[in-house]
Amino acid sequence: MDLGQARHAFITGGASGIGLGIAEALAERGLSVTIADIDREQLPDVLADRGDRWRGQVLDVRDRAAWASAKAEAEATFGPVDVVVNNAGIAPIGRELADEDPATFDLVMAVNLVGVFNGVSAFASDFRARKRGHIDNTASLAGLIVNSPGFASYGIAKFGVVGMSEVLRVELAPHGVGVSVLCPGYVQTNIARNSLKVAGDTGSQAIDLPPSELSAREVGAMVARAIEQDLPYVISHADGWPSVESRIQGLRKAFGK
Repeated sequence: MDLGQARHAFITGGASGIGLGIAEALAERGLSVTIADIDREQLPDVLADRGDRWRGQVLDVRDRAAWASAKAEAEATFGPVDVVVNNAGIAPIGRELADEDPATFDLVMAVNLVGVFNGVSAFASDFRARKRGHIDNTASLAGLIVNSPGFASYGIAKFGVVGMSEVLRVELAPHGVGVSVLCPGYVQTNIARNSLKVAGDTGSQAIDLPPSELSAREVGAMVARAIEQDLPYVISHADGWPSVESRIQGLRKAFGK
């Protein structure tokens, strides 16, 4: 997609982390930006001194009725949305699947998978009718391979996001609409802290993710380039390939038999 011709980006989970990094990268390319986030306290601080081409929107991605009003308010301000980034998510919960409370599993699915679908549902048909636009969904390397304890429900949701993005790309390509899926490894964000704000009523404890040298701003630049080049996948950490390759080789052997 020619971002020089795009006017408006709508980004969930946009008040911090990767979402904010993507928002900054797209704003640098001239787009007006709506950052939607469940954290109403953080939005004013993020928007301070950013100018009149930025706006905030309080949004719980689980709330389908709220999606409709958020979209209407955003487009009333900046015009039709050209780029949607479904980025909002919560961190791995830290329990093995056999020990996970069903309410916690439902929460992870509702935010990390159904929340992405809600964003697709809100915008994809408009993009198809206009024959322009791009959707970027944030998954994870855990959406390509899950091999660590405590990542079970998170990985299940992120595998779903990868699959959703792949089929959506096939469906929308004939209509001139692009779809990418971001599969990051560990990135400098505050997702663990933010996750506890959402998951606190379930008694869950998000995994404390290890430090990373890769910043959210760098990942945002990767996503912007992927949108410009209409790439299907955005991979932030090449060192994740051996694990993914091992899974693919296992599938290859199974097909051979």
